[in-house]
Amino acid sequence: MERLQKVIAQAGIASRRKAEELIQQGTVTVNGKVVKELGTKVSSNDKIEVSGIPVEREQPVYFLLYKPTGVISSVSDDKGRKVVTDFFPHLKERIYPIGRLDYDTSGVLLLTNDGDFANTLMHPKHEVDKVYIAKVKGIPTREQLRLLANGIKLEDGLTAPAKTKLISSDRKKNTSIIQIIIHEGRNRQVRRMFEAIGCPVLKLKREQYGIMTLHNLRPGESRELTPHEVKQLRAQSQVKSRR
Repeated sequence: MERLQKVIAQAGIASRRKAEELIQQGTVTVNGKVVKELGTKVSSNDKIEVSGIPVEREQPVYFLLYKPTGVISSVSDDKGRKVVTDFFPHLKERIYPIGRLDYDTSGVLLLTNDGDFANTLMHPKHEVDKVYIAKVKGIPTREQLRLLANGIKLEDGLTAPAKTKLISSDRKKNTSIIQIIIHEGRNRQVRRMFEAIGCPVLKLKREQYGIMTLHNLRPGESRELTPHEVKQLRAQSQVKSRR
């Protein structure tokens, strides 16, 4: 038996909080009867509908994909471009990416059909670290990197403090390799942060998401997360949110 709002969230229909709102609004039925109590528990045999649409329950699955560049972080694209779910052609579960990586950014991308898990990781208050390696134009000064570390003002507001490390620089080519760690997930955020300090990104790769890394994977390859890894990710996000 599981709480009704959790089942709705795991089906990818809405976050758990939104599912609670849907229940309280009277749009959810269990075996044909409207249910408004948030503590309601349901079994796998119960028929659940949201606004008259049946909730299709699947076993939750969790995957890590090494997303290549030139791929959309979506389940479909109106321009016919390759999307991340194309790398799972034989999977019967309907998975979707947790957050996104830009079309021209490669690296760690998690996918699942567990809406509750996805929303937990993506919520800003949980502060799940994302580690990027950026090749940028120019060689940033300590002051420029300090701007990123303190939070930098973008058109959509001040960023949270980032951790940065200059890995290497090539004065001849006037380029640098920099590690940057953030926990936010704004659109093209890392690229915009480097542009704001005058060092545009030439190449970008996400090497780590929480505890998950690209270990032994090549671009386009994926693997299923172990139950222990799923538990670790949940626990890590909960620890961060309590700080």
